[in-house]
Amino acid sequence: MLGKTAGGLYWMFRSLERAENTARLVDAGFRIALTRSNSSESEWRSVIATSAAQGPFEARYPAYDSESVVNFLLRDPENPSSVLSVIKSARDNARLVRTALTTEVWTGVNETWMVLTRLLKDPIPQTELPAVLATIRQQSAVVRGALHGTMLRNDIYDFCRLGTFVERMDSTARIVDVKYYALLPASSFVGSRLDNVQWETILRSVSAHRSFRWAVDEDFTAPAIASFLILDGRMPRSLRFCAGKLVDNLGYLGMDDDDPKPSCVMAKQLYERLSGHDIGSIFEEGLHEFLTSVINDNARIGVQIEEDYRFNS
Repeated sequence: MLGKTAGGLYWMFRSLERAENTARLVDAGFRIALTRSNSSESEWRSVIATSAAQGPFEARYPAYDSESVVNFLLRDPENPSSVLSVIKSARDNARLVRTALTTEVWTGVNETWMVLTRLLKDPIPQTELPAVLATIRQQSAVVRGALHGTMLRNDIYDFCRLGTFVERMDSTARIVDVKYYALLPASSFVGSRLDNVQWETILRSVSAHRSFRWAVDEDFTAPAIASFLILDGRMPRSLRFCAGKLVDNLGYLGMDDDDPKPSCVMAKQLYERLSGHDIGSIFEEGLHEFLTSVINDNARIGVQIEEDYRFNS
């Protein structure tokens, strides 16, 4: 496969996953803001900080209010990571690799672009925000379903899945990290009912509330929920699950290689690191510090995949 085609597949699904995950991040901020009776500025600031976009945001908007943050993350064409921007990027990449896609996958991407372009044309009233975020998530699921249901399990499929899981790992780590950024009014609230409600909100933002109830015998506490989202290999948005899928898909791509490519080695190291921790040691190390290191390792794997498979050639 040409490197340009592999890169188009990879980035098409990174962009689709980013659109969905940006919606989830906004949903987390929105829900958490509702749990606070005072100013919600710190919550919206935490959302922008977690999306690593403080500089660009502050250059364009005067305050961290819900309207500005929602507009920046969902609609702003000047923000290359806004939902509107990444959906256009996904469609552009889908056109580039059209001959590698089934009709169902192409139709799903094109329909998603048309639906969301229409949906995000005008500013979003706060009362309509939950429905808009749900539509963004649903459109991403449509394309993912078409991929699973119609594509051959070959190198084309593997590059699509690599894009999905590199992006998803980054997003889950960042959404959990929202909890680190000023969600609690004071350290005295740690372990309180407010603390647990906010952790439960994070769980809902990754569509894992019911799964947690099925899989975990504990109550909604910070250690139990963090462990589920970071270390539980059954949860399809957990860091450990995503790392395992990176190992799998890179392994399939490298089956005929005499030696594993650097990206595969790095993915295995990250998976082993996640498999070798328990939540107590992570909290002892520092949740924010641990998540930051995972985000950085995952980013390096993404760059190495591009180099190993010559996306620019």
